[in-house]
Amino acid sequence: MGTDEQQMVVGLAAEAARDVAVAGGKGASLAVLGRLDGVTVPAGVVVTTRAFRTAVGGAPEIGALNARLERLWADEREAIGRVSAELRAAVLSLAVPTAVGEELRAALTSLGDADAEYAVRSSATTEDAADASFAGQHESFLGVVGAEAVIDHVRRCWASLFTEQAVTYRLRNGVAHEGVEMAVVVQRLVPADAAGVLFTADPVNGNRSVVAIEAVRGLGEALVSGTVIPDGYRVRGDEMLSRSAADGAAVLTDGQVHELAALGRHIEAQLGSPQDIEWCLAAGELAVVQSRPITTLFPIPDPGDDDRHVYVSVGHQQMMTDPIKPLGISVFQLTAGPQMHEAGSRLFVDVGARLADPVARVAVIDALGTSDPLIGGALREIVDREFIAEQPGAAAGMRPPTGIPPAEPLPTSMALVDELVANTEAAIAALRADIAEVSGPALFDFIADHIQRMKGDTFDPRSLQAIMSGMEAAWWLNAHVAEWLGERNVADTLAQSVPGNVTSEMGLALLDVADALRPHPEVIAFLEAGVDDTFLTELPSLPGGAEVVAAIDGFLGRYGVRCVGEIDITRPRWHEHPAALVPVILGNVRNFAAGEGTRRFEEGRIEAEAKADEILARLRALPDDGEAKAAEAAEMIKRVRTFTGYREFPKFGIVSRYAIYKQALLAEADRLVAAGVLSERDDCFFLRFDELHAAVRGEGVDRALIAGRKAAFDASRSLTPPRVITSEGEVLTGSYGRADAPEGALVGLAVSSGTIEGRARVVHDIADADVEPGDILVTAFTDPSWTPVFVTIAGLVTEVGGLMTHGAVVAREYGLPAVVGVERATQLIEDGQRIRVHGTDGFVEVLA
Repeated sequence: MGTDEQQMVVGLAAEAARDVAVAGGKGASLAVLGRLDGVTVPAGVVVTTRAFRTAVGGAPEIGALNARLERLWADEREAIGRVSAELRAAVLSLAVPTAVGEELRAALTSLGDADAEYAVRSSATTEDAADASFAGQHESFLGVVGAEAVIDHVRRCWASLFTEQAVTYRLRNGVAHEGVEMAVVVQRLVPADAAGVLFTADPVNGNRSVVAIEAVRGLGEALVSGTVIPDGYRVRGDEMLSRSAADGAAVLTDGQVHELAALGRHIEAQLGSPQDIEWCLAAGELAVVQSRPITTLFPIPDPGDDDRHVYVSVGHQQMMTDPIKPLGISVFQLTAGPQMHEAGSRLFVDVGARLADPVARVAVIDALGTSDPLIGGALREIVDREFIAEQPGAAAGMRPPTGIPPAEPLPTSMALVDELVANTEAAIAALRADIAEVSGPALFDFIADHIQRMKGDTFDPRSLQAIMSGMEAAWWLNAHVAEWLGERNVADTLAQSVPGNVTSEMGLALLDVADALRPHPEVIAFLEAGVDDTFLTELPSLPGGAEVVAAIDGFLGRYGVRCVGEIDITRPRWHEHPAALVPVILGNVRNFAAGEGTRRFEEGRIEAEAKADEILARLRALPDDGEAKAAEAAEMIKRVRTFTGYREFPKFGIVSRYAIYKQALLAEADRLVAAGVLSERDDCFFLRFDELHAAVRGEGVDRALIAGRKAAFDASRSLTPPRVITSEGEVLTGSYGRADAPEGALVGLAVSSGTIEGRARVVHDIADADVEPGDILVTAFTDPSWTPVFVTIAGLVTEVGGLMTHGAVVAREYGLPAVVGVERATQLIEDGQRIRVHGTDGFVEVLA
C-alpha cells in the first residue's frame, strides 16, 4: 500500500497524521492529542491532502477559478459569492478517485463497522494555526451512515474549502487560495450524553487563570449552530466562580466541571498555549474531538517573576497603537526606562508597584484617568478588587507617571520657552555634527550615552514645569469660569493659535507649500499623475518646479523628521518618503485659497484674544470680588498662551534625535548587507539595539530569528492592544459611566469644545485621507503626522486619545470640535454618514 505519506487514507494514530501538510490542521491536532497521556480521542482516519490533490488535479477549471479569487479583495462580496459558488459546484461534480474510495472503505471496516454513524469533518491545511484558527469556516457533518455516504460527504468537505466565508477569511488574513488544501477527518460518532466547548482562558476578557466551559445535552452540534442556550461554568483553580443552567437543571455535576477544567489545563500545558477545546461526555467518560489555539488573546508582557502586575498601554498615551518593530521597541525602552515591557509588538508600562502604594495609587489613577478615563476606570476596578496587595512605600523613588515632579509654578515668560527651545535645537545640531564622526561598535555606545543625555533634557524640571503650567492653567480656567460665569471649556478657545506649537505650525506650513505649488499647473499635473520618492529630482525640469522643490525642501528641513508612528524609529520619515506628503499638498491646493495658513492663524489668534477680553470683562462685572477674579483669570490666560504651545516641542526634540540615530544605524546596516551578514537593509529593524550592536561587532546574525520576528510582527497587526492588561492576561476596558448622552449616541471624552455636523470620513491610513472642507475625520488615532489633515476637516472623532494627547491639543488650537476615546468608532460609523460631534459634552450622534 506504500508509506503513510503516499496513502490516500491514514489512521489518526499514524505518524503522518501529525503533519499538517498531510492531515490538515484539525487532523494533525487530533493526531497529537491522541498521543497525550490522559486524553481520549475517538478512533478515526484522515482522508489526506493527497486525495484532495488527486481529485482536483484533473480539473483545470478549478485552478482557473482559484486564480480569479486571488485577484479579488475581501470587500468584493458579490464577486466572491459568484466565484466561490462556481468552485463549490466544480468540486461537487468531481468523481472521488477510485483509490480514495477503496482505501476509505477498508479504513472504515478497520474501525469496526463500515455502516456505523460517523462524523465527517473538514481539515484544511490552514486550520487551527496559532495566528488564525479558521474556526467555523469549513463544513463538518455528524451522523453520516455507511461508507458510500461518508465518501459523498468527503467530497462536500472538499467543496467547503470554497465557501464564501472561508474565501473571505483567507482574503482578510492574507492566505493564498492556491496554497490551501483540504484533508478530511472521519471518526466514529460518539453517542454523547453531553458535549460542549472549553476555553483554558476566559474568552471574554482573556484571563489565563480562568477556565470557561459551555455544555449542552447530547451532541455538540446544537451548541455550535446556536440553536440552544448552553449551560455556562467558570472555574479558577479549585474555585467555581460562576455557573448557569439554561433550563434549571445543570448538564454537568461540579465534579465533571472540575474534571473538564483539569483536562483542559493538562492539554494546554502539553501544547504550550491557551486552547479552545471541543469535548463530549459518554457513559461518564470524557473525549476530546478538537483542540486549537485561541488566536484572539493579546499576549501578556513577561515580568520575569510570579508577582502580580498591571500593564498600561503606552500606545494609547502616545496615540500610536500600531505594532512596533524590535529595533523600535528597544530604542524606546532605552528612552523611557526599565518599566517598559513588550507584548504583541506593543509597549506597556508596569504600574503595579504604584497601585500597591496607597499614596502613589491616587496619583497614578488621577494622572492616567485625566488623560484617558477608560484607563482610569480600569485601574480603579483593579484596586477595588484588591488584585494588587497594598504595600506602603512600594513606589518609593519612582518618577511620577506623568514624569512631572510637583514644583512651584514657573514665572510666565515667553523668554523661558524660547530658551528651552533654543537649548534643544542646539543639542540636536551638536548631535548631527558629533555622530558623523562615529561608526562601527562605537556608534552604539555613543547612541546609548546620548539617549541618557536626551532624557536629561526631556525631563529637565523647567521643561516639565512649563508643560504642567500650561495644562494646570487650562484646567483652572475651565473649572473657575464654569463656576463663576457658567461657561464650559473656555480654555479651548483661549488656546487657539498659541505661539510656538511646532505641531500645529507644521500643518499651516504645508498650506504655505501649497501656495508655492498653486501657480504652476504643469507641476500640479505631474504630481497628480502619481509620483514616487524620487519626484523632487524630476520637478526642476518643469516650469516652476525649482520653486516648488525649494518650498518642499524647506518644509522637510524643519519637519522631515516626522512621520506616522514616529515613536517607532524604524518608520520611514518624511525626508525618506516625501511622496507621502503629495496627496495632502494637492488637497490643500484644491481646498484653499492662497494665504490660508496665515489667515487661519490670525483668525484663531483674534478669536482667542476676543474671548479673553470678554471673559475678563464679565468677571470684572461680578459683584463679588470681580476685580480679583479677573486678575487671577488674566494670569491664567497668560500662562495658557505662553506655555501651551511648548507642550508639543519635547516630543519633536525626541523624534528629531531619533531621525539622526536612524541614519547612522542604517549606514551600519548597509555595511552588514555588503558583508553578507544581513539579506537586506530593513532586516536591521527586526533586531534589538543590543543585537544589532553585536552584529556590528562581528558576532553574526541569526537569520531564522529575523524571519520568525517578521512573521510574528505581521501576525501582530491583527491584534487590538488593550488599554490595561494584568499579568493574568485579563483585559480591563473601563467605562465612561455616562447616563446623560442621548440614546444610541457614541460616548467618548470631550477634548475640544463646540458642536459640528458633517460628513464622516472614516480613514485608517493618512495616505487615504481624501477629505474636503466640512468633513469630520473618524479614525483610530492621530499622532502629529496627521496634523496637515486637520487644516481641512471640521471635526474629529478617534478611538484612542486623551485630554493632552496630540490630536486633542491641535484640535483645540485649530478650533475643531473633537471627541476621542470612542471605542470602535471606525466600525460603528460608516464612511459618508452624517454625524454630529458634541465636543463640549463628549458624544457623537449618527444622523443618517
